Amino acid sequence: MEMKKKKRLSTVLILLATLIVVMFFVSLSTGVITISPSEVIKTFLNQGTSRQELVLFDFRLPGILLALLIGAGLAVSGVILQGITQNELADPGILGINTGAGLAVVLFLFFFKNQLDPTSSFSIFIMPVAALIGAMVAAVLIYALAWKKGVNPIRLVLVGIGVNAGFAAFLTIFQLKMDPQDFRQATVWLTGDIWNANWNMVLALLPWMLILIPIALHKAQSLNVMNLGDEVASGLGTSVERERMFLLFIAVALAGAAVAAGGGIAFLGLVIPHIARKIMGPLHQYIIPVSTLLGALLLMVSDTIGKNLLAPTEIPVGIIVSILSAPYFVYLLIKTK
Repeated sequence: MEMKKKKRLSTVLILLATLIVVMFFVSLSTGVITISPSEVIKTFLNQGTSRQELVLFDFRLPGILLALLIGAGLAVSGVILQGITQNELADPGILGINTGAGLAVVLFLFFFKNQLDPTSSFSIFIMPVAALIGAMVAAVLIYALAWKKGVNPIRLVLVGIGVNAGFAAFLTIFQLKMDPQDFRQATVWLTGDIWNANWNMVLALLPWMLILIPIALHKAQSLNVMNLGDEVASGLGTSVERERMFLLFIAVALAGAAVAAGGGIAFLGLVIPHIARKIMGPLHQYIIPVSTLLGALLLMVSDTIGKNLLAPTEIPVGIIVSILSAPYFVYLLIKTK
């Protein structure tokens, strides 16, 4: 049975990796300036024109890599949150973690805009840290309010929804204080937009994903045990509260870093774990790697659609993700008891 599962996992991962490679070349080829796949390959082999190199290496490639990293981070964050809350409708957006991270980034840009250039290297590298602080504040607040001789998973989700509403209100207040242009930019970004696609942002986000996603995979067994319920997990020797706090930190860090680069992208962290679970079953050592590639693929596809559907006008990627994911979310609500 285990060998069959591993073989299925290998097949699914190879299929998803192939789709990602195909979409990678589609994304590089399409846009306001069309570059054929053969020209893309020639450019990678240093045989393209200077214009093609500029378009591919300075504009498209950083955006595509960011979409892959953000999608993977949000998907794994959603897997962890659904595991530790034992609630299939949990995700970073619903629990208020995305909103807390978004509020921190908006505050950072609001108070330091005159002192720092938001596109400077220092600003870009510090924004994931600001987002992590905001996400951690949200997580600590949720955990503290949900605590009552331990943390009940359902109580954690309900408190998260309330905290999300509170942070959203603060976000609106600060947006209203911005000048119209900044307000418009903040609104688009909070909807979900890969707003600052450059190599500095890729380098700022890459370490977070390369370190945290393997840690999440290493903790897959803890998530499997916690899915059995707190009492059973404790009976099997798991320190439930300690594991839940550590895993919550990993989920928060992944979501915070993703929000810093891609804004408040909703539903992705909710829907992807469900699809992975349907494909691979309930074990997290299979769900996490499949979710990583599925999340990366969905966001890259959404980003490509957003940039080409109404070109030259770009639709924020968060709107496309919501359009693609909302029907499945409604289906989940109907099916969930």
